[in-house]
Amino acid sequence: MKVLFITSTRLGDAILSTGLLDYISREYPQSQITIACGPLPSAIFRNVPGLERLIPLKKQKRAGHWIALWKIVAGTRWDIVVDLRNSPVSRTVFAKKRFIHGRHIDSRLHKVEQNALVMKLSEVPAPRLWFSPEQKARACELIPSDGPVLAVGPTANWPAKTWPPGCFVEVIAELIKPDGVLPFARVAVFGAPGEEAQAKPVLEAIPDDLRIDLVGRTDPAMAGAALERCNLYIGNDSGLMHTAAAVNVPTVGLFGPSYPHLYRPWGDHCIYVRTPETFDELIDFEGYDPALAPCLMTSLEPEVVAGEIKRFWLN
Repeated sequence: MKVLFITSTRLGDAILSTGLLDYISREYPQSQITIACGPLPSAIFRNVPGLERLIPLKKQKRAGHWIALWKIVAGTRWDIVVDLRNSPVSRTVFAKKRFIHGRHIDSRLHKVEQNALVMKLSEVPAPRLWFSPEQKARACELIPSDGPVLAVGPTANWPAKTWPPGCFVEVIAELIKPDGVLPFARVAVFGAPGEEAQAKPVLEAIPDDLRIDLVGRTDPAMAGAALERCNLYIGNDSGLMHTAAAVNVPTVGLFGPSYPHLYRPWGDHCIYVRTPETFDELIDFEGYDPALAPCLMTSLEPEVVAGEIKRFWLN
């Protein structure tokens, strides 16, 4: 069973597509899967059961990346092609069955639900990640088993949806105080390479004996293996948030200028807390420019977030 799976260049969307890979690997255990994705999320797919080939695609001008992919895969007779990018590749290679995301999919649904509809599934497969023994061993080194750990993701790829560091500091202090939800917990701060400056104010506010600095020290897959060992995650709407949810860590996503109905963390073990204003209300001002927008999360109060986390934890 030859399967071609074409998924996102963005980390969050790629993680949300892993539920379909889990379904394929369980439904067709002898399948040989080729995955085409962006370079950044490629790490999360290296341990997918049945993986035969991983093709990281860097975006090129004039759709050159699709031409490059077609040249690689056109010579294979595919049993199943799943294309979440609605690319020309899936329509121009030989395939017994094609499942392609397009206008027939209800764009108002959560991305995980949309993905399930692409393959016409009656049940929605939840995202999940797979780790090698080496990754699990390394995760044990990064997050030792000597007490509870609060994981925090204070960064994001867009300043507008990045909650102010001081707000994170207030909530962390509330959660790890003696009568908090994770009393005396160590605090693991996650972030991608290049996000050190964003994370620095949060890291510096955590006592030395409780601080675990993982900013810039992991790739997306290794971050997932480390997050799997944590007790609770709180962070901005980001790929890291979806990573935490995919490894079944209780996850709290913080939302402002983004759409929770599409991108909230997926699962009963997750909640989101959002600004009083919607995405559309937050960006409804003269001179709004996505490339230059400042933080639009300041109206989300730390005490509101802490209260929602407490209710979530106690339930």
